[in-house]
Amino acid sequence: MIQINQTASFAVEDILFCFALESEAAEVFKGHNVLITGIGKVNAAYELTKAILKKKPSVIVNLGSAGSSCFQKGEVICCTKFVQRDMDVRGLGFALYETPLSCLPPVLEYGLLMDNLKEGICGTGDNFEMGHCSDAYNVVDMEAYALAMIAMKENIPFLSLKYISDGADDNAAEDWTVQVHKAAIAYGKILGLIKESEAIS
Repeated sequence: MIQINQTASFAVEDILFCFALESEAAEVFKGHNVLITGIGKVNAAYELTKAILKKKPSVIVNLGSAGSSCFQKGEVICCTKFVQRDMDVRGLGFALYETPLSCLPPVLEYGLLMDNLKEGICGTGDNFEMGHCSDAYNVVDMEAYALAMIAMKENIPFLSLKYISDGADDNAAEDWTVQVHKAAIAYGKILGLIKESEAIS
């Protein structure tokens, strides 16, 4: 069992672990129910939809690297709110980040909280952000919004944990390549899939 918080726990075999890249999962999640979506919202939406139809998971856990100018590198942040940061149809009278005619608010609130982790707002977009300047979100990635929206529409519990790999600034690309391999170990420790001694070794 994986204990998410005081009221939510799930059997490991019922969890679909979603990563954008194999490097984010590494060997830690080998043998578990893993989905590698590829990068970006379209890939994420397509692959998760197929997986839900085939595997019918009880819970979806999105794990991946992300940038932030608000949190420290190496922190794992639990995201429960999501913004489609590259959606801008203000020219037609819609609010910034609002998807026209979707009946969804600009900020999508859907996600489980995990005990002892800081809570964040994830801004998802199809670009690698290197100049974060928005107050609407404090974590940036390229897939989570699409995954959260699909989980919500399918009424499947959703947990999104983001390992801060870079500062979403001018050094983001260099920082990401150094930090991304550490994400799987951090997730393995938090979810109880590996012991502290194994993580150290």
